[in-house]
Amino acid sequence: MTGSTGEMPATEPLRLGILGAARITELALVKPARITGARLVAVAARDRSRASAFAQAHGVERVHDSYLDVIEDPEVEVVYNPLANSLHGPWNLSTLGAGKHVFTEKPSASNAAEAETVAAAARRSDRQFFEGFHYLWHPLVARLHAILASGEIGELRHVETVMDMPAPAPSDPRWSFELGGGALMDLGCYSLHTLRLLAPFAGGEPALVSATGGERSGHPGVDEWLTAELEFPDGVTGTAGCSMASDHHEMSHRLVGTAGEAVITDFVNPHHDDRLVVTTAAGTRTEHLGRRSSYTYQLEALTTAIRTGTPARPDADDAVLTMRLIDQCYEAVGLGPRPTHVDPERAVR
Repeated sequence: MTGSTGEMPATEPLRLGILGAARITELALVKPARITGARLVAVAARDRSRASAFAQAHGVERVHDSYLDVIEDPEVEVVYNPLANSLHGPWNLSTLGAGKHVFTEKPSASNAAEAETVAAAARRSDRQFFEGFHYLWHPLVARLHAILASGEIGELRHVETVMDMPAPAPSDPRWSFELGGGALMDLGCYSLHTLRLLAPFAGGEPALVSATGGERSGHPGVDEWLTAELEFPDGVTGTAGCSMASDHHEMSHRLVGTAGEAVITDFVNPHHDDRLVVTTAAGTRTEHLGRRSSYTYQLEALTTAIRTGTPARPDADDAVLTMRLIDQCYEAVGLGPRPTHVDPERAVR
């Protein structure tokens, strides 16, 4: 699942279309595109002037009037979808329907039923479906798993992932139930995904045992924080936590074994903090795996998958498994899954 630290061989640049002018796009796509040589072919936003400003600032070749125009642009081969969570599923479906590859921000749908619909469309197509869990392409993850496989920290017993951040502004779409908001959707999907990656080391996929959470005041149905307790088939336990109203920033991933532990101190921001700390009876050491952006590794992995035809992971079927856990967590705390959204533009075209 991880990228290498070497340079990619010369290959035809990806031709990308961008839906919206989201803040994450500069970090997740624009900067990696400059490094990898990918072409930013087209962009559209609800406000054309915003799309024009985005294109001018980031070197996008042309501006379209609508998301559908981007998807249907004959030069666009991959569509990047960083829209609000509720718009991931509908526009990922439209992209697949147009015969284009999907590069979607996580989570790739509003709920498990919608994710299953998208996965069925992906299976019918010969297109790549690439969900943007960028962290897993950084060498930190491969190294963590190699340490676990080596037996250095003994047999795995417990996993803990923390995803905490200060609260966004009250008007932020992450606080909107209708737009697929909530701490679990924005942050906790990472926590659950990191646990799921450990299935090969723990007898299979983890199952939800219990969950607790708190609703955001003034935002009915939207979780401010949520903590899920999980268990793997071989008895390994896991805690997947997230808070979107914390007094600090922490995004750590910790493995506890019978002979020690290993922690990635900021697994989703290795470009800021690339430490992996290993503690055993022999002492504590800190490894540094490089601050090259995980988003750059991710775009390289997507390019390789498309140019070689090798299916990428995580794919649409993998996304369904994550969304099932998300839905189960919401049901356990009494908030319910996020609703499926029909985008007005998509419905009329």
